Amino acid sequence: MGWPLSVQFLRLAGSADDRLPGSVASVTISFVRLDPTGDDRDGLVDFMTRNEFPFHVRTCLTSEQVGASIAEGAFRDEDNDSFWIEHDELGRIGFFRLEDLTDGAPLFDLRLDGAFRGRGLGVPILRAAADHVFGTMPAVNRFEGQTREDNIAMRKTFLRAGWVKEAHYRQGWPVEGGAPVASVAYGILRQDWESGGTSTFDWDDLGD
Repeated sequence: MGWPLSVQFLRLAGSADDRLPGSVASVTISFVRLDPTGDDRDGLVDFMTRNEFPFHVRTCLTSEQVGASIAEGAFRDEDNDSFWIEHDELGRIGFFRLEDLTDGAPLFDLRLDGAFRGRGLGVPILRAAADHVFGTMPAVNRFEGQTREDNIAMRKTFLRAGWVKEAHYRQGWPVEGGAPVASVAYGILRQDWESGGTSTFDWDDLGD
């Protein structure tokens, strides 16, 4: 059985881009740890195969591919841990995986169910994820994420959640049947999570 990690957020008045139409002033996002080889296996295979993920390296997955990933430990091992994303009003809205847990600076894989995309849920999910990482992993000082350069909605979500763009890897993201696009990396530091601020740096620190 999974165990819940619940974090409640108060949305600021006027931040309409982060609000669901008709929503109240707060929302609870919970991460429920899933068991990929036990009770949650069928649900995981169903979720991964009935949704398309246009901004992931593999946009469509087969049950065989998901099964192989489960067997390889891609959803739960020393480097990876996976969760269902639960919304207090909408129910289960997606999947969240922490990656590179042994490196000290974890990455994540976020996949929303198709029915819940474009509804302003990304910001509270990222904030809940940062609360989980920094709140339960005292040795972690930074939390990282990457997306394709053309995933504009996700790139804006990073910025609204207080993350900072840290790298732009040209032609770093393979595309099925097409030319590679840039991979854009974002990060959030523990000090910014603690203060609620956003520290920046000078991209052109060498000047001319």
